[in-house]
Amino acid sequence: MAVQNWENDLHVDSTASQHAAFRSDLQQQVRAAPSWFRGRQGRRLREMLLAYSFLAPAFLIIGLFGLFPLAFAAYESTLRGLNKIVGSYDGLGNYVKAVDNLIYILTFWIAIGLAYFAVTTIARAVREHRQENTNAMRWVLPAIVTATGAALFARFVFVLLPEMLLIPSKLRGQNNTQEAFRGLVVETWWLPKVQIALWVAIILLAGGAAWAMRVNRSVARDSRDPIYFVPFFSAGISLISGGALIWLTWNEINAAYAEALEEGVGLELWSQIVTISAGFLLLLLAWRLWESAGHRTSNTGMAVRLVSAVALMAGAWVLIAELPRVVSAGDEDWWNGLMATVFYVMGTVPIQLGLALILAALLFQKIRGQTLFRVLYFLPYVAPFVGTAAVFRIIFSNRPTAPLNSMLDLFGADPLLWLGEPSGIIEMITGGRIDLGPILSGPSLALVAIMIYGIWTYVGFDTVIFLAGLGAIPNELYEVADIDGAGGWAQFRHVTLPLLSPTIYFLSLYAVIGTFKAFNHIFVLRQAAALGTTDTASIVIFQAFKRDTRYGYASALAILLLLIIMVITLVNNRIASRRVFYG
Repeated sequence: MAVQNWENDLHVDSTASQHAAFRSDLQQQVRAAPSWFRGRQGRRLREMLLAYSFLAPAFLIIGLFGLFPLAFAAYESTLRGLNKIVGSYDGLGNYVKAVDNLIYILTFWIAIGLAYFAVTTIARAVREHRQENTNAMRWVLPAIVTATGAALFARFVFVLLPEMLLIPSKLRGQNNTQEAFRGLVVETWWLPKVQIALWVAIILLAGGAAWAMRVNRSVARDSRDPIYFVPFFSAGISLISGGALIWLTWNEINAAYAEALEEGVGLELWSQIVTISAGFLLLLLAWRLWESAGHRTSNTGMAVRLVSAVALMAGAWVLIAELPRVVSAGDEDWWNGLMATVFYVMGTVPIQLGLALILAALLFQKIRGQTLFRVLYFLPYVAPFVGTAAVFRIIFSNRPTAPLNSMLDLFGADPLLWLGEPSGIIEMITGGRIDLGPILSGPSLALVAIMIYGIWTYVGFDTVIFLAGLGAIPNELYEVADIDGAGGWAQFRHVTLPLLSPTIYFLSLYAVIGTFKAFNHIFVLRQAAALGTTDTASIVIFQAFKRDTRYGYASALAILLLLIIMVITLVNNRIASRRVFYG
């Protein structure tokens, strides 16, 4: 026993000595580390660097396969040339062809939006700085220097990229070998303008990062100051982007006026910009007044605000009346494509969400074959789109012996052209006796047939998501509602819908974005006999790229479609932030 106790004491002593040696080594390593890695702020800096090192592969993938293609499309949209990737610089020329003078209004307001984001970001940081009694201003200059370096690095990419893309044309007439290709790559890399752009960007990036580390080091060890580098950096990027956009717009407007002066024609650019912008400002103010009317305590105050909002809307309508004339000067195919896209969104999203909610409510009950029904409804979504679209092309064929026309024949109805019918559905209902115009006549019958396919495909997916949302609602709430005497409809109205609002918001946003980008099944189902009434925005972009080989113009249309989707997403988020209940 004495021997065993002696061995235990020896083991404890050796363990304690090992722990002491480990602490000593750790203290020596901490003392040997650079001074900016010590203390509270040093620990936070180490944690931040460790986190970003783990996130670096994701940033690389997103930047290489997400942001770079988008940036390259924006660069390509400023070039012109038939069947040329590296064309001649045309500024906003491709956008002017698409939407005419409306592009100047869009770029102006995008720049204003970027400036507004920068100002609000800085104001939020300053407000937090005052509330927490911290020193946020020390991060301003390092963040601005780093943001300038990042902007110049983007400029370096667009200085290098055109030169690299010209290498295949330089190989023509030479021995097209790997050695010649590598030699041209090295020669392009060492061009003076490329190296100057690279090193200026690297110096500013490195200088900004070193400055930020020095600021972090100067913070007291016991200080709890947050790191304000990221908000100031994002604000700097926004200000630089907005300034570049304003500079580009100003130069393009001056060039347009100079060209018009040489041709002896007049332009109304500034008047249109001011008039239409004032109209949208009045609309924004009217919306603010209309929203604030519900918060008034007196009926008089609410009435005054509502009347003022209506008056501002009327004035805005008068000012925005200039917009149709501007729109009519753009590309007719593009505007028709946008109109077809809006018809497609309005005709599919509400119906598929409504049907999916009904089906989910039914399938959520305890019925036989519940799993089988879920699988059957989900099958159209997982089936290949091209294959199912080909089947629908046969079903909606314009032949009298087609399946759908044969069914109409059983009821004594005349066969329809379906996918080959360009007439609007409202126009067909009224018999064409009234000229309703392209908008009021509604979507063509061909587009309605494609809508039916879209609803059939995605209603199963929405149903499965709704079932997941219904499963997350606690049963206790229904039991309490039942005790209070609420019936089935009251429970659905006051319990199910509010708690299902996050799911409805997600599916509506997902459906709107998806329908704006829809391409595969539309391309398979469209027919020339429909006279372009089924060509949505994505189809128009593809035609400009593939058929017309106008790469710059197709890129410009893609950027415009992206802007439309972003605006719709922001509006949806704004509305949903007040109406979505997260429990």
